[in-house]
Amino acid sequence: MTKRAILVLADGSVFEGNSFGAEKDAFGEVVFATAMTGYQEMLTDPSFAGQILIPTYPLIGNYGVNPADWESDRVQVRGFVVREECANPSNYQCKATIEDYLKQGNTPGIWGLDTRAITRKIRSRGAMMGMITTDKTPGQALEMLLSFPDYGSTDFVKEVSAKEPYEWDSADLPDESPRVALLDCGCKFNIMRILRRHGCRVTAFPCTATAEEMLTINPDGILLSPGPGDPELLDYATATVKGLIDSGKPIMGICLGNQLVARAFGGRNFKLKFGHRGGNQPVKDLLTGRVHITAQNHGYAVDPESIEGSGLEVTHINLNDGTVEGMRHRTLPIFTIQYHSEASPGPLDNMYLFEQLLNMMGRTDAR
Repeated sequence: MTKRAILVLADGSVFEGNSFGAEKDAFGEVVFATAMTGYQEMLTDPSFAGQILIPTYPLIGNYGVNPADWESDRVQVRGFVVREECANPSNYQCKATIEDYLKQGNTPGIWGLDTRAITRKIRSRGAMMGMITTDKTPGQALEMLLSFPDYGSTDFVKEVSAKEPYEWDSADLPDESPRVALLDCGCKFNIMRILRRHGCRVTAFPCTATAEEMLTINPDGILLSPGPGDPELLDYATATVKGLIDSGKPIMGICLGNQLVARAFGGRNFKLKFGHRGGNQPVKDLLTGRVHITAQNHGYAVDPESIEGSGLEVTHINLNDGTVEGMRHRTLPIFTIQYHSEASPGPLDNMYLFEQLLNMMGRTDAR
């Protein structure tokens, strides 16, 4: 028997549906994602920490879940809102249902509501806080919701980052393999999988690591990972990035890493109205004129005026709204992208970016 649940938004809107997953309250920033597949990758993406996620695609759970598609070691979203939950998945890799997975991750879900109506509201009003509950009235839920801290006031990076440095799956790599030091602000496993496939030894460091600590492994290159939340809260990570820049090592920044590089050069970031989340975002490379269809998951963007005169130049823009999607330094070995190159919107669409880092390191693919 299904149990009633409600989603209450901070503007007082109430949407009624059915509970699945863990039976508990959840609050967070309510956001939508437009990808048609990849719900398990989205659930485990650390960049969704602190958020209630709504896929716009209506049927969720139809191919189940499996360990091969985890992008971190746990479910990262605060709650999951879907139009239709598939209780009987069909796929040769399937190991569990989406409801089983949410229960294991102690994460509540709600299904059977009009997710497109919620999406339209967020598009017009902007991302807002919300609450999922099974045992409270709309009035009680709204009163609680308005007493909770706003999404932008919390440092979620420290919640999702590694606690200690660790090396990723490199036991069979030779000692002379290219070494990459990765600042883990909420890194997806696929970033390290791709670097490993290119023959790199990857050492991930906690977000609080100093530049000196990261440089002790004498890396050939440095990668600044994606992650959740407002980059303007991350003074400690910005200080680390400044130190890494001073080292002269090649640096690649992805998503939050792009925003941290902007901050390190004196730039600013601003909050987007409802963010870019999905697998269909068009990005133009200003250097080549080529348009890439990209996967994205971010709610903040670099203010291009704030980096004028810093040595950084914009290399990529979003064709939907003109926001910054990539930068490079005119003289230093630094380049960044705002989208998720590791998310594979097509099988090999963005591998050239990792190859660009290898070339800057003076190394070829070591596979």
